[in-house]
Amino acid sequence: MVEFKNLFDELGISLFWVKLGLGTLISFLLTFFSIPTIVKISRRKNLMDEPGIRSSHLRKIPNLGGIAIFYSLAVCASIFAFELFEIYKFLFASLVILLYIGVMDDIVVMRAYKKLFAQIAVTALMVIGSDVRIRNFFGLFGIYELNYFFSVLFSIFTFIILINAFNLIDGIDGLAGGYSIICSALFGISYFRLGEYNYPLVVLSGVIIGSVVGFLYYNLSHYRTNKVFMGDTGSMILGFLLAFTAICFIDIFIDKKLPTVPRYYLQTAPAIAMAILILPLIDTLNVIIIRLVKKQSPMVADKNHIHHSLLALGLTHRRSTVYIILYYLFIVAVAYYFRHINVNILLLIITVIGFMGAYIPKAILAWRKRN
Repeated sequence: MVEFKNLFDELGISLFWVKLGLGTLISFLLTFFSIPTIVKISRRKNLMDEPGIRSSHLRKIPNLGGIAIFYSLAVCASIFAFELFEIYKFLFASLVILLYIGVMDDIVVMRAYKKLFAQIAVTALMVIGSDVRIRNFFGLFGIYELNYFFSVLFSIFTFIILINAFNLIDGIDGLAGGYSIICSALFGISYFRLGEYNYPLVVLSGVIIGSVVGFLYYNLSHYRTNKVFMGDTGSMILGFLLAFTAICFIDIFIDKKLPTVPRYYLQTAPAIAMAILILPLIDTLNVIIIRLVKKQSPMVADKNHIHHSLLALGLTHRRSTVYIILYYLFIVAVAYYFRHINVNILLLIITVIGFMGAYIPKAILAWRKRN
């Protein structure tokens, strides 16, 4: 790698840009060319997603697109962002375990408690084994540095919430994929601005974007023979990686081998991270609140998600996705504009705006029914 760096330096080209460009391009190509084979096998073996209570589709669709996403991520991240696997020893193992859990759930449907147990094991590997933890609340709720035990528990809880919350928004075409692209782009830009020690995380963000763009080509396809879902395999892997990048953003290590390099500090870092991840968090909280008010189990599937409300208004999948992402970007813009105010006030602002976005479609639908 040193020889390559010297070669590109002589040519006046930064190795970082080569790795970012090739990582993004190759991850796109790997996903793009592997999905048709996965779709063909899925149809031949009848490995399809059946329409159900939460589903917004009316016919069987192959749901193993997440395998292609994992394939491109595993290949490109390990080549172009290999430093991450040196620093975070259990990162690749965690992705492989999530692949197995996801494929099993997509094919035979695992029991919820088994899937949760596996998710706890995976996140514990990252939090305890790779030391990916939230160590500081930056004054949020009057709390600053966390003790080790609470830090571990809260970080594991954060991982699991984000993995499952991301899975819940994967209900209409393009939403989970488009959202993960925007999140990865925002985190990637943030890491790029933090300095060259964070460039491997920037490359990882590019690899995620490339792989998901390749998937979206088929997910948004109008042709039945090409259409595919990412399934639990894709949603869990992407949710895990977004949780990983978010936690690194909140409590970032520039390099464990360089103790003289100061750690990046932003007073409102937790609120900014929540603004970037606001969609699955608010959607999940909103659904849980509705189910509890109706005295239903929070684990029972229904159609109370934000995208279901937009579909009920008569919007198409694509328009619903565009409106949700645009509103989400508005929240991120507000958080960025007010990033220097008190962290508690900023968190309150983005939470209120987030819930407003969740209930505006329901309010419009209720008004239409009354009139």
